[in-house]
Amino acid sequence: MCLLCPTPSVAPSSPWSARRGFLLAAGATAAAPVLAQVDVGTASSVRKLIPAETLEASAAQQYRQMLEQAKAKRALAPEGHPQLQRLHAIAKRLIPYTAPWNDRAKQWRWEVNLIGSQQINAFCMPGGKIAFYTGILEQLKLTDDETAMIMGHEMAHGLREHARERLAKTQGTNLALRLGSQLLGLGDLGQAAAGLGGQLLTLQFSRSDESEADLVGLELAARGGFDPAASVSLWKKMGSATGSKQGGLAFLSTHPSGPARIKELEMNVPKVQKLYEAARKG
Repeated sequence: MCLLCPTPSVAPSSPWSARRGFLLAAGATAAAPVLAQVDVGTASSVRKLIPAETLEASAAQQYRQMLEQAKAKRALAPEGHPQLQRLHAIAKRLIPYTAPWNDRAKQWRWEVNLIGSQQINAFCMPGGKIAFYTGILEQLKLTDDETAMIMGHEMAHGLREHARERLAKTQGTNLALRLGSQLLGLGDLGQAAAGLGGQLLTLQFSRSDESEADLVGLELAARGGFDPAASVSLWKKMGSATGSKQGGLAFLSTHPSGPARIKELEMNVPKVQKLYEAARKG
């Protein structure tokens, strides 16, 4: 696996001082992938109403702003932070299997950052910009396998371009219809997309989006050598955390847990079990 990492900088004096982002070459490839074992259908064509390049550029800008804010609060984990290194190691095992789900992922500059916060939250913005909050790792006491399920799930939102689809449906469709011209519409939609970055962190996905992300993330994690059964234990932990008053439950407000979600995962775990076993042997 080919990795593109930032040039090491001087060791920070504080464990939460500034650091450069963790970068991975999205062109990294694994062995030729077999056909997907989970069935999520084709991605919605509605997303094409918003240019992917523009939305990804907007997401990258907002991501940088978020990191700067965390840096100012001394809440951005430095390169040597153990939990961040753990996240990096997991990401390195998942990213080689992303391109078959979205060809654009070959050009993405994947980043993983860790922010010191009691919030139970994690996300992946368009273009492969990932962030975890320490709260989700510490309060839920996640194993590496469970952490990989969350990371795979969030990567899947990016790969399936759920944010692009949601924004196209709420913003792009109306604008395109109002303009009545596809050529002019795409130009104006590009400008509209550039101003949508602020909505990306608060965007709520549909139930079908969440189901897709669960299954694609499950397969990514299994191919990376993480135990598929951890998807079930993860969401059981999430369900238990719903009743907790400790920390913010931002993740659970947009990723509700429930028996139906767990049942669907239990049905799909056997489909990817052999991928996991092969990865472990490899």
